Amino acid sequence: MTNSSDTPDDPDAAAPAPALLIVDGANVVGSVPDGWWRDRRGAAERLRDRLVAYARAGTAELAGPVEVVLVVEGAARGVASVPGVRVVAAPGSGDDRIVELVAEGAGRTCLVVTADRELRRRVSALGARVAGPRTVRG
Repeated sequence: MTNSSDTPDDPDAAAPAPALLIVDGANVVGSVPDGWWRDRRGAAERLRDRLVAYARAGTAELAGPVEVVLVVEGAARGVASVPGVRVVAAPGSGDDRIVELVAEGAGRTCLVVTADRELRRRVSALGARVAGPRTVRG
């Protein structure tokens, strides 16, 4: 008779999903007055490109590797995903789409990057952790 402690881990068992890092693109881009309003799509693309490093390394609050999701809205829609960063274009409110993503990721460690107080409250109620834009702005 074998004891479960005597059997090796099942090599076919699925690995747990990585932690989820969701970035409120409009809020993070808008946190620095660097002229982003002249080229919202370009600003979102620059943020996306900076986020690639976090996919492997994680953040101070969230050890890597992580699944990075950048949520864009408005004029930034159409920004493409790149290896390491999945870009999600919100059909309406970016905040509502972020809340949906947190709910879809239930059971996973999740960190939402935003300074929006109401969004922070909404995602915290679903169990997500929150951090400000400096987390990914460097």
